[in-house]
Amino acid sequence: MNISLPDELRDFVEEQVKRGYGTSSEYVRELIRRDQERLRLRNLLLEGAASPPAAPADDPYFKRLRSRLRAKRATSRRR
Repeated sequence: MNISLPDELRDFVEEQVKRGYGTSSEYVRELIRRDQERLRLRNLLLEGAASPPAAPADDPYFKRLRSRLRAKRATSRRR
């Protein structure tokens, strides 16, 4: 696949390559991966927003959450 870029964008890509990417292809692949991840996260957020709430996020909910995290941390420290 070949991509044509105007000079301004080509210069920008070349500058990014100088700052840590091996090639312009690596830079473009990274941009595509980031966009895929952004779309995946967006879809998850939209699904979550459209779904009914599972449980209220009230004081008892956060107390249970903290208890589970403390128990998990204590278990991982014993290993």
